[in-house]
Amino acid sequence: MNMASFVKMCHIGDIPDPGHSVFEVEGRVVVVFHVQGEWFCLEDVCTHDGGPLGEGKLTGHQIACPRHGARFDIRSGLPMSMPATEPSAAFDVRIDEGMVWISSVPRPSGVAQGVADSVPPPIPNGSILPTIAPESVELTPPEKAIAPSGPIAEDVIREKLKEVIDPELFINIVDLGLIYEVFRQDREDGKTNVGIQMTMTSPACPAGPQLVAQSKAVVASLPGVGDVEVKVVLDPPWTPDRMTDDARDRLGIF
Repeated sequence: MNMASFVKMCHIGDIPDPGHSVFEVEGRVVVVFHVQGEWFCLEDVCTHDGGPLGEGKLTGHQIACPRHGARFDIRSGLPMSMPATEPSAAFDVRIDEGMVWISSVPRPSGVAQGVADSVPPPIPNGSILPTIAPESVELTPPEKAIAPSGPIAEDVIREKLKEVIDPELFINIVDLGLIYEVFRQDREDGKTNVGIQMTMTSPACPAGPQLVAQSKAVVASLPGVGDVEVKVVLDPPWTPDRMTDDARDRLGIF
């Protein structure tokens, strides 16, 4: 067998079935999987925010990122659930004389190792799983806007924040669990200043500035609201546990 383009990783007895281990191939960290007598390999990177897949939970042919719960098919690297939308790099695996060998070059994106016909298609960038429908948002017409009656209640503010939709996940930021705290301060002129502490699904979330600006705008549109300040906090970090049951169901997170 020609092993010129493959790198020896370990003995077949080093990884139980089912099981997985982390190795380095040509400067890239990869995860080698042993499931139902077959071998697979993915780059040790969750494409949502760079989380280590090798530290995640392996269930059947799927590995879940330990940070935000995104699941990937280990046979192809395709994302099987949000918040990931891009595939992780997959590598061919060969067994020779009881040793596990990994290709030094990943396969074309989304191509499975011998099971391409049985693996679901990838999730297009910026879209959602076929079973998830974008949340419809019904904005409150100006003539029917919530009228202030004394201090503005926190639940009114949180309900208004549900108009802000994550552009990648198509779920409102309240149901996603991004709103940590809502503070109110009444002013002498009868208006209420509002402070909001919110987080992001990852520190490098590209939608962060957009979500902050929209949150400030929708709260400021409430009658009786004065100044609005939105602060992004990353401690404690966001996890899928903060989502409502409905949001988790829609994103396929169990």
